[in-house]
Amino acid sequence: MQYFPMMKKVTALLLLASVSSLSGAELRLLSAEVMKPALRELIADFEKTTGHRITVIYDSAGKVRSRFLAGEPADAIIVQLPVAEDLASTGKVMADSVQVLSRSGLGLGVRRGMPHPDLSSAEAVKQTLLAASSLAYPDPARGAASGILFLSIIRKMGITAELESKTRFTQGSLVDFAQQQQTDVAVTQPAEILAAPSYDFAGWLPDELQDYKNFTWATAVATSTSEPHAAEAFVHFLTSPLAIRAFIAKGMRAAPK
Repeated sequence: MQYFPMMKKVTALLLLASVSSLSGAELRLLSAEVMKPALRELIADFEKTTGHRITVIYDSAGKVRSRFLAGEPADAIIVQLPVAEDLASTGKVMADSVQVLSRSGLGLGVRRGMPHPDLSSAEAVKQTLLAASSLAYPDPARGAASGILFLSIIRKMGITAELESKTRFTQGSLVDFAQQQQTDVAVTQPAEILAAPSYDFAGWLPDELQDYKNFTWATAVATSTSEPHAAEAFVHFLTSPLAIRAFIAKGMRAAPK
């Protein structure tokens, strides 16, 4: 990724955004909840630089898509890249505004202080799950991308019934879940695990269990926005070197070139 040309573009957009309204724009962002740890810091930087204000509505990736399609107001969204591309093809977001932010996948966390299990293969992961006394993962029924993928994995492994009695579904972030309950093992995106103080991040699941295409996160400007300059500046700000470092520090991976 060529940072210098991107930074010049981002700087120009930020300057444009900062003078687009004397009082500052009010932007509304619909975002997959896994982005929350990084966005908390990045939004503060953007607001300080431009004088704009951003309200973020977090939800599962599936619900972000459905809420946006149902007409919920938003100036920008953060969803999986295939979803953003589909929204661009139907004119819901500006096609030339789609920007890839980072790549994620599934990781495994253990209750703080527990030994880290072997995650080197699908079979090793299977044995780890069977040996765990309790397990948490995002509820697939609420459209959580991590939960949908993990459910498909354990179904292929043929261990759904064995895990059922010891499974607890998280209805929001793992941080929120851990304030009320504790499990020996949690499976979700690494950013969620790293943000939860009561869990240690044991590692990423092996590549054979990942679906990186559907865990590549992207942002785009809604065609219905009334603040196109500010929204575009924000979207491009999220692809700056500062933002990329923030995503990586919070448990994401740099998106492939």
